[in-house]
Amino acid sequence: MLGVKKAIVPKKVIGYCRVSSRKQKDDLEHQVEAVRTYMIAKGYSFEIIEDIGSGINYTKKGLSRLIDMICNGEVEKVVVLYKDRLVRFGFELIEQICKRYGVDIEIIDHTEKTEEQELVEDLVQLLTVFSCKLQGKRANRAKKMIKEWLEDDSVDQS
Repeated sequence: MLGVKKAIVPKKVIGYCRVSSRKQKDDLEHQVEAVRTYMIAKGYSFEIIEDIGSGINYTKKGLSRLIDMICNGEVEKVVVLYKDRLVRFGFELIEQICKRYGVDIEIIDHTEKTEEQELVEDLVQLLTVFSCKLQGKRANRAKKMIKEWLEDDSVDQS
């Protein structure tokens, strides 16, 4: 019995670029250009995935797509400008997933920050995320109260 030959799909090199907010769109463009230039110089055939969102948000569209591609065996290597551009916390977990699927992570700039710099950046990131969640809950509660008030007012006028 003849087996069906499966087409071998070449694995991709993925450049992953992320910034925390839309205000940093210019930084994202500079990051993409730096990663693109690096990968061209290395002779990689590549694709770049861009993300805008917190480094502790693991459900970002681009990161989710990257993880899916890794788990589907589509990725050979992930290239990031800085280690924290992939994720702020939990880099080791992403690294373990990559290792399990035979994917290398290549970090372009290994400039080390002091422990104090990293701690301050991490605290700012955490405070920003949690204050946004708190503000979002307050905003939703206020919208709900206004909606209820408007509904009550329309019932009273009937």
